[in-house]
Amino acid sequence: MVQKAERVAPARTGKGAGGGTGGAGRTGKPVGNVTRGTTNPNRMRRLDRWLTGTQAWRLRRASDPLVVDLGYGASPATAVELFERLSAVRADVRVAGIEIEPERVRAAKALERAGLSFHVGGFEIPVPGQPVMVRAFNVLRQYEEADVEGIWALVRGRLGPDGLFIDGTCDEIGRRVTWVALDASGPLSLSISMRFGGFVLPSDIAERLPKALIHRNVSGERIHGFLQALDRAWLDAAPLAAFGNRQRWTAMCRSMLDGGWPVHDGPSRWRLGELTVSWDAVAPSA
Repeated sequence: MVQKAERVAPARTGKGAGGGTGGAGRTGKPVGNVTRGTTNPNRMRRLDRWLTGTQAWRLRRASDPLVVDLGYGASPATAVELFERLSAVRADVRVAGIEIEPERVRAAKALERAGLSFHVGGFEIPVPGQPVMVRAFNVLRQYEEADVEGIWALVRGRLGPDGLFIDGTCDEIGRRVTWVALDASGPLSLSISMRFGGFVLPSDIAERLPKALIHRNVSGERIHGFLQALDRAWLDAAPLAAFGNRQRWTAMCRSMLDGGWPVHDGPSRWRLGELTVSWDAVAPSA
């Protein structure tokens, strides 16, 4: 049963980012709310492709290759997929799937194996160690926008050195995906990833923006300006549609970069229907 959303208190200062056991030593009620848990196999493939691509160095460098799938949902399928994909990068990776609903964890226990485990918990992340990656997808959407900063701080406080927290949102089958990447210091970037042929304009992604941005797509906000600039660059690249949407998308990304937007990576990522931009370019106004 879905739990009515409750406010989440801001993270307390103390042990967390940079040292300490963090949530491993916590006791009491898990922090968070029960979600609908809707999920589908292969739904997270676009994000996982990014984690095993541009972010793989974090996993390779980690002294403790612990990865957390936070709020994996009613089915553990995407947690299993994450484990299998990351295992190709580092064979000794440990993936801990965390769900606040005990029955979901009991159902997932049958799939445990060396390197893959499931636990009852929430944003406090009640497993030993400091994760190098934490993935929370379609989790924060049910919370108030005012709660996002506190949730981000709580999870960031559990990260290990070079750790990364991903707060993302996607549609039911993973064709339109966005995510914010954060490290211990705060948000770093916003990424969007879209299936070619599955949209008319890039701004169609607006309905899948993370909670921190979804209500900010209005005139005067940076995210609104970014999406409008994407649409203009996409329309300007229309002549390249004859060569396929991959070429058109790549030209759009190049145009954004040339226009002064802090676009990350390059054509090898753009050809996947992916674009990452620095957080400062889209962050909500104060």
